[in-house]
Amino acid sequence: MWHDYFLIDLDMDPAAQDGNGNGAPEDLPPPPPVPPNVTPTKVVEETKKVLRVPMARRGLGTKGNKVPILTNHFKVNVTNVEGQFFHYSVALFYEDGRPVDGKGVGRKVLDRVRDTYDSELGGKEFAYDGEKSLFTVGSLPRNKLEFTVVLEDNTSSRNNGNTSPGRTSPNDSDRKRLRRQFHSKTFKVEISFAAKIPMQAIALALRGQENENSMEALRVLDIILRQNAAKQGCLLVRQSFFHNDPKNFTEVGGGILGCRGFHSSFRATQSGLSLNIDVSTTMIIQPGPVVDFLIANQNVRDPFSVDWAKAKRTLKNLRVSTSPTNQEYKITGLSEKSCKEQLFTLKQRGKDSSEAETTEVTVYDYFVNNRNIDLRYSGDLPCINVGKPKRPTYFPIELCNLVSLQRYTKALSTFQRSSLVEKSRQKPQERMSVLSNALKINNYDAEPMLRACGVSINNSFTQVEGRVLQPPKLKVGNGDDLFCRNGRWNFNNKRFVNSCKIERWAVVNFSAPRVDVPGLVRDLTRVAETKGLTVEEPFDIFNENQQFRRAPALVRVEKMFEEVQSKLPGPPKFLLCLLPERKNCDIYGPWKRKNLSDFGVVTQCLAPGRVNDQYLTNLMLKINAKLGGLNSMLAGEISPSIPVVSKLPTLIMGMDVSHGSPGQSDIPSIAAVVSSRQWPSISRYRACVRTQSPKVEMIDNLYKPVSDTEDDGIVRELLVDFYVSSGKRKPDQIIIFRDGVSESQFNQVLNIELTQIMEACKNLDEKWNPKFVVIVAQKNHHTKFFQPNSPDNVPPGTIIDNKVCHPRNNDFYLCAHAGMIGTTRPTHYHVLYDEIGFSPDDMQELVHSLSYVYQRSTTAISVVAPICYAHLAATQLGQWMKFEDASETSSSHNGSAPGPGGAPAVPPMPTLKESVRNSMFFC
Repeated sequence: MWHDYFLIDLDMDPAAQDGNGNGAPEDLPPPPPVPPNVTPTKVVEETKKVLRVPMARRGLGTKGNKVPILTNHFKVNVTNVEGQFFHYSVALFYEDGRPVDGKGVGRKVLDRVRDTYDSELGGKEFAYDGEKSLFTVGSLPRNKLEFTVVLEDNTSSRNNGNTSPGRTSPNDSDRKRLRRQFHSKTFKVEISFAAKIPMQAIALALRGQENENSMEALRVLDIILRQNAAKQGCLLVRQSFFHNDPKNFTEVGGGILGCRGFHSSFRATQSGLSLNIDVSTTMIIQPGPVVDFLIANQNVRDPFSVDWAKAKRTLKNLRVSTSPTNQEYKITGLSEKSCKEQLFTLKQRGKDSSEAETTEVTVYDYFVNNRNIDLRYSGDLPCINVGKPKRPTYFPIELCNLVSLQRYTKALSTFQRSSLVEKSRQKPQERMSVLSNALKINNYDAEPMLRACGVSINNSFTQVEGRVLQPPKLKVGNGDDLFCRNGRWNFNNKRFVNSCKIERWAVVNFSAPRVDVPGLVRDLTRVAETKGLTVEEPFDIFNENQQFRRAPALVRVEKMFEEVQSKLPGPPKFLLCLLPERKNCDIYGPWKRKNLSDFGVVTQCLAPGRVNDQYLTNLMLKINAKLGGLNSMLAGEISPSIPVVSKLPTLIMGMDVSHGSPGQSDIPSIAAVVSSRQWPSISRYRACVRTQSPKVEMIDNLYKPVSDTEDDGIVRELLVDFYVSSGKRKPDQIIIFRDGVSESQFNQVLNIELTQIMEACKNLDEKWNPKFVVIVAQKNHHTKFFQPNSPDNVPPGTIIDNKVCHPRNNDFYLCAHAGMIGTTRPTHYHVLYDEIGFSPDDMQELVHSLSYVYQRSTTAISVVAPICYAHLAATQLGQWMKFEDASETSSSHNGSAPGPGGAPAVPPMPTLKESVRNSMFFC
């Protein structure tokens, strides 16, 4: 074997070592002979890769009008800084030695340990994470402790097999079988010392010197908050807690409720440790009768109209309590037959003998005759099965109630989502009042573990200094200025800065015949001409043939295209498409794909409802941008004066990954990268979109070498476009905006994605060394800002980079937009990497300006335009994939090869036609 040549005798005679304990060279055995068919390769010492880490803050910004701002961070004092957290690992076993793998039982078991063995625990309070970790302040009496506890299991007892279901007091024949589960369960608990965490580590975190200890110390404090909520019977979702109070529930349709609760977590900030409390919402299943839930979920009139195959999938693994015993079970399925027909074997002791007699009886007869329970409507409906697949246990459906606080984790429909957003909005003042109450209700000062840590929490909102940046100057047609008021502007009596020509176009109408299409075309032409566009007469209006109205979406699109092709003299440049529904129209995805991928035609969809001049102006914003025009631009682009960016050719990129809905683990994720073009413009973008493995957040096709010289990755495509569109200039500076990553993934962005982008640049030109900036934008956080003594949201342009930001890293919060409804959610920007050397003011001004170049809107937007465009591109092409059959995809352009172990290949994204590839088709 090859490895035999490299075996070294590790048990060398000590005498054969020199005085330094090293083996003397002459005592080493001779090198092994090299076989004739092997050429030795020289060992090249690998230079150790230096890992990039997020950069430190270089200073604070100064521009803008200073304003006092309140934030939902509450100051925390920690007095026990000399103390230590002791970390113990927890292992739970059943009586027979099997490990406990079920979730939820851990807290009950550890609560029983605390109650039963308080003296053995030295009277110590502990924080338990519900799984395998337990923390104390100071040590437990011994490094390893073992306990045995017994849990009464009445609330979640499960009948085993075909016993008499739901029995209140089991007869003798059942009692033996039920004893173990019905009465009690015995658990063995092992608690073993794992590590010490000095509380000084919190002070390190506050100085920005993060290490494993400091992160773990903050995690312990968060675990204490989770445990505090668990004691109150809350549903826990990471650091958000939801009480079982119907006042917090709101219906969003389909048997789903929005449940309002609180997010609560400790954060290390510039001004010290703070507690961040915010309102949080999650989805839960409507508690109460199972039948009521199914009727609402399927939107039917009565239980006899329910689709039971669908119901079975919906109900699986939900928990129910059964009448009249109030015992809790997990649903495993439904019976094949109705309650009146479903038989099971009933075992009863005979009157004259001690032998158990078995009889076949229907579930309905058993409950009506043996249990004297009146069943009103479930006789003809399936039963709920709470047993095992081979040993079912059935209950009539009307005796089953869904337990409260069961999370709903599937994707919401468009209607449900808009209903939830509408019902969970809170004006700033209302939110402040709710948060103040939350702090009082939780009464953290009385939490024993927090007291042991010496933690006290101030109950006032932290005041910070905000600055309101001036909006950038915007230009429209004829060199006119656009004036922004409160982050908004309009195009009344204004022309677009660069208007396109709408020619060789037609209208296709999938909508009902009620729409006056010629009138719509006349109005659209009139509005377009006031904005400076030239509009030719459309070639024709194609109304959908009645016979295809009920056909599948793909068929409808194919038939419409056949008609368009048969009547047009040549390929159109633009198609206006009227859809039957505004939201979730199943024609949208196939139609877009047919136009952009198969024919290279720009298309605009609309669902005519109330069409007025404002609606048509907004439509023209999108059409003009798609056809290569520009609606408005920064004055600093026309006479290049944007700090840093206007001095040297600069490429601005926006990157986002869109994942399938929760529970859809087989749908590919879609990575979209947009990039600026025609420097010194920073208002024009083009997109490159690829599929990748499901649920993978890091973009894996940025650099994709297919040979020694050839790169088929995203970045090369974008770099070449920038070079061609910017007068054959390579970018000297590349600014990357990344959306959708958490703080734990920052290092991956810097060391995986940025490395790929750099490699793509080197592949194009070995001697080319552009400078890079990487900025992450986060919307999914819980920091909010309020104006003191004002019912309004903070003004657009409000920026905060002090007190509540990271103690070391270069981050800031920006509210670029005007929050018209609810409470403004700021965007949290993290500057991870900056080789260019932006000053804080220049960086913040650039980010602010990029919120004003979004071509679809006449408002400043909440996050920079390149990220919004990447999100739009990923979402739109994601619609294509819904109708994409992997076997039909034809593209050598992207997609992944089969994964390890023969995992299915990710279907590639259909490529865009050359004629639309550089357009803003995603607008």
